[in-house]
Amino acid sequence: MLRGIAIGLFVAPVLHLLSYRRRMQRTRSAEAARQPVGSEGIVPGAESITLHASETHAALVIHGFGDTPQSVRLLSDHLHREHGWTVRAPLLPGHGRGMADFDRHGSNAWRDMVRREHAALRSRYQTVVLVGLSMGGALATIEAAAHSDLKALVLLAPYLTPPASAERLAPVAGVINLMVPYLAGGDRSRSIFDPVARSQTLGIAAAPPKRVRDLVSVAHDARFAAAAVRAPTLLMHSRTDYRIPLVLAERHAALFTAAEPCEQRWLDGCGHVITVDYRRDEVWAATAAWLARHAGAPGTATLTTG
Repeated sequence: MLRGIAIGLFVAPVLHLLSYRRRMQRTRSAEAARQPVGSEGIVPGAESITLHASETHAALVIHGFGDTPQSVRLLSDHLHREHGWTVRAPLLPGHGRGMADFDRHGSNAWRDMVRREHAALRSRYQTVVLVGLSMGGALATIEAAAHSDLKALVLLAPYLTPPASAERLAPVAGVINLMVPYLAGGDRSRSIFDPVARSQTLGIAAAPPKRVRDLVSVAHDARFAAAAVRAPTLLMHSRTDYRIPLVLAERHAALFTAAEPCEQRWLDGCGHVITVDYRRDEVWAATAAWLARHAGAPGTATLTTG
């Protein structure tokens, strides 16, 4: 009997490990088939965005969790071509490069990149502003709190208050990750209502539980950092955003107690990724107007892209 128990204790972990590896490889292979990477190791279209225009005014635009700069490409183009901003939208570590890379890079790498990118722009441009979408909004909030001289901050569907399901998962994510390599992503049809925009998205279809824990960590830190933000702050939310329910989003403006001014605006008829969904033109226009109002109009040069 004892021998049988000993064999069982040995065999069970081995079987689990084999099953775990199979599930991991299936998910990675499915994602690679859906979105193969190019010669540079990045999904084509997911590359960092650099748009040169103004010699004095630059905007750092930060995409969301599991997504890529493609989700802020149209907004970046609008700020650049219509309003003369130099725009930098970096691809965050682990994103846009396949599931294995997402496994290796967490919130510390995301925060470090935002700090480096912001510092690089501040070393070159007289005026630098921050714009963030979803988790990018949380990262932008953390960075904004460290710079009292920031001229303007725009937060688009900022992920500042995780829903209860994410809060419950975060403390046990490490244990869950030992059992399940990846969790299925959200409902794309609810994230982006516009079917054309939805078909063009380059976001991942699954995520390791430990990365969801990182997402919650960033949101928590951003929520506490918000009180230290002094820059004029605009928040835009969709009332039909299932990732950040209305009851949670309504609390966000109150977090920015030192921001002057702080405004919150609402959209209807669109999902979470408001930069590409229905009503996107309003998002672009409101962002550009807020930046011009508080950071001034950029001086322009010949427009170039990279």
